[in-house]
Amino acid sequence: EITVALAIENDPFSQDIRAGVMDDANRHGMTIVIDDKLPRDLSDMTSTLVKVKALKPDLLVVSGHSKGAALSVRQMKDLGVSVNMLAMTHCESAKLHDKEKFGNLADYALCAAQWAPSVTSEGAVFGTAGNYSAIFDGEYGYVPPYQAAESSAAVIVMADAITRANSLDKDAVRDALAATDLSTFYGQIKFSEAGNNIAKPMILRQLIDGKYYVVAPANVATDELVYPRP
Repeated sequence: EITVALAIENDPFSQDIRAGVMDDANRHGMTIVIDDKLPRDLSDMTSTLVKVKALKPDLLVVSGHSKGAALSVRQMKDLGVSVNMLAMTHCESAKLHDKEKFGNLADYALCAAQWAPSVTSEGAVFGTAGNYSAIFDGEYGYVPPYQAAESSAAVIVMADAITRANSLDKDAVRDALAATDLSTFYGQIKFSEAGNNIAKPMILRQLIDGKYYVVAPANVATDELVYPRP
């Protein structure tokens, strides 16, 4: 039996993540042993981490924005908490890869993301994901985060829809957007009736020694998952 601990901030975005994790845990027969809601003014995770230390879940999932990500790895070290798998959101915005700030505290954490420069997707604009990253880095002096990539992809999708609609009429453009099935450096773009992109999965990266390695899904993974967390 696989056991899971959740430490999720009590805000709409984070609770949507909790709902998704709960669904997946139930589908795969996992048992939730801790289900803590973190306050928005989060400053201490001791109570949650003491329970994690006592119950020893196989997986700890933390979603508390950048503050929660930073606080969790620091306090896990302070309290001597270890889990076989640590999954987190907001790794990049918390700068967990910054070894001057965190050393190796976050090593082997799993970090969800929408995109990475190493994925194999490509399209007519910018070419490959790696080429987009190189262009962006050359212009702005840093590797693009997924937020920049998805913003660029949104512009590409809108331009494509306007071109296909051959009009700026809002209904024509909306219909063209709904019919989108487009290959881009960001991934395939195709929308459900609800407006969600159903063609591109999220990716999972593992942070090791200050660098992120794509470990899932299998069709875009560049490296093997290290498990259990050393």
